[in-house]
Amino acid sequence: MDGEELTAQETALYDRQIRVWGADAQRRLSKAHILVSGMRGTVAEFCKNIVLAGVGSLTLVDDRTVTEEALFSNFLIPPEENLYSGKTLAELCCDSLKDFNPMVHVSVEKGDLSSFDVGFFDKFDVIVVSCCSLAALKLSIFKETINCQLQYPSFEEAVSVPWKALPRKMSKLFFAMRVIEKFEEAEGRNPGAVSISDLPGVLKLKKELCDVHSLCESHIPDTLLRRVVTNTSEFPPVCAVVGGILGQEVIKSISGKRDLLKNFFFFDALDGKGIIEDIASEPNTGR
Repeated sequence: MDGEELTAQETALYDRQIRVWGADAQRRLSKAHILVSGMRGTVAEFCKNIVLAGVGSLTLVDDRTVTEEALFSNFLIPPEENLYSGKTLAELCCDSLKDFNPMVHVSVEKGDLSSFDVGFFDKFDVIVVSCCSLAALKLSIFKETINCQLQYPSFEEAVSVPWKALPRKMSKLFFAMRVIEKFEEAEGRNPGAVSISDLPGVLKLKKELCDVHSLCESHIPDTLLRRVVTNTSEFPPVCAVVGGILGQEVIKSISGKRDLLKNFFFFDALDGKGIIEDIASEPNTGR
């Protein structure tokens, strides 16, 4: 790889991981620029992981203020109110992340993703988005495929695959999340802004979507949808698991070491199992 060699300080600091993935991979990491939008608990864990890994820079976008839920799930927020009063989530997380690795440049960008032009995103090697509506995920900046040894469809292409064309053993969580996303979009809700009072409307929409996709309603159990609309808060141990997986995939992407996860990962805290689902834009209709 072209570029500057690691400094003596970097080599000493990252000695152990260099032994694992090599100096070239570490050099790639040290030159990488990461953009993160939405500082939820899972993303906080991810940011901690890549800062410790030694990326070049990390830019945070989240103008929201601290809530009780954020205090519970995001370990980067200091517990004392006098320390976080008047600051945004991005600013608070930025302050904490700088302490993990002073060699990584961590900064904050004010504004919303939709307010930035395409040129802004061109500065980054990886973009991680959380707390994002279905409409925002379909923005053109997220439609590019990643060319490695595998071809990756965009998020919009993957979720547009007819349900009937998906494998019979497809995770029920995939279908449940599509129902919730459609409900939030139809109701003009923010991501995760659902509650048990929405269950009748969610179940009605599930039936409609199953009819449209010619899918048996049993593929999306009512009990699963009830769990999703009831337990909308993040659970710190789950944040650590999913944030770890996300960090692992970004590090693999930047370093060029090993194939990336392709292309959906679901984790169910009820049974502690993680599931990878490969959903192509042109699915194999073989059952």
